[in-house]
Amino acid sequence: MDKSLDKDQTVEVQPNPSSQIALEPTRPLESPETPKAPARFSGLRRLFRNPKLVLGVSIMLVFIATAVFAPLIAPGDPSSFVSTPHQPPSAEYPFGTEGQGKDVFAQTVWGTRISLTTGLSVGILTTLIGVIVGMTSGYFGGRIDDVLSLLTNVVLIIPGLPLLVALAAFLPPGNVTVALVLIVTGWAWGARVLRAMTLSLREKDFVAAALVSGESHARIIFRDILPNMTSIIVGGMIGATIYAIGADATLSFLGFTNVSQVSWGTNLYWAQNNAGLLVGAWWTFVPSGLCIALVAFALSLINYAMDEVTNPRLRAEKEIANVTVKAKRGSLVTPVVRQNQPQR
Repeated sequence: MDKSLDKDQTVEVQPNPSSQIALEPTRPLESPETPKAPARFSGLRRLFRNPKLVLGVSIMLVFIATAVFAPLIAPGDPSSFVSTPHQPPSAEYPFGTEGQGKDVFAQTVWGTRISLTTGLSVGILTTLIGVIVGMTSGYFGGRIDDVLSLLTNVVLIIPGLPLLVALAAFLPPGNVTVALVLIVTGWAWGARVLRAMTLSLREKDFVAAALVSGESHARIIFRDILPNMTSIIVGGMIGATIYAIGADATLSFLGFTNVSQVSWGTNLYWAQNNAGLLVGAWWTFVPSGLCIALVAFALSLINYAMDEVTNPRLRAEKEIANVTVKAKRGSLVTPVVRQNQPQR
């Protein structure tokens, strides 16, 4: 047996006809280094592989493109009278006409602009106010927390829909009024949740280390604490957007907005006011109602997808479920090593 083998070499055991064992040196094993993507991009990669996110984003992109290119999709004035009232869908008018002879397709396309603009602006501003109030209250505590918590509780205990109706009735009608009313009545829920999260994160070691190192309070709040609540903030913004679109349609349906403007809510208002339900003209209210439902469905899918990716418990449950499904399909095979029998 050769004893002059290097320490970094491996050996292979090979049988020979004389039933002796010969050791032959081989090359050192080289472990190939596979390039790994940065950890910060792994979450984004999992997120965009989620089918719920892909479907939700696709639906929202269709509506956003419809709002942007409305003059090209439905040129002309959507409030103009084009044909006889309550004409059913046809090749000339795909969605028919409403009770005054206006094109329902043009009104649905142009209504996307006001409804999406109101919903997204209210969702962003409501979330921004909730972040400022909730994180300030939870981080500083003391009298600041008492005052901001009192203000939040006052807004929370007031019934939402009656307050919306009262404010919309006494203020001048318009999209700005609706947006302001929804912002005033919708920021408190997010502020309460973010306050509780900030109270929990404030006691962590990394916040204490930041305070000891002399960082400012604003830097600690927005750079150390805020990134740990990104998923909650985004989820709250999506929920606020869905709420704003639905509330805007409700106020418009009740006639508390400027009904001369074209939106999904005013389309429902005119469908009800022109007896579309009584005469069986379903095409006057189904398109706008379906658009509201599809936008809420798409935003909910995006919210669920983000929760599945950012929530460790849900992510672990999904991985276990995938492994179980593969095991049931027989894709997991336990390898068995058999030794060759020596030849006699």
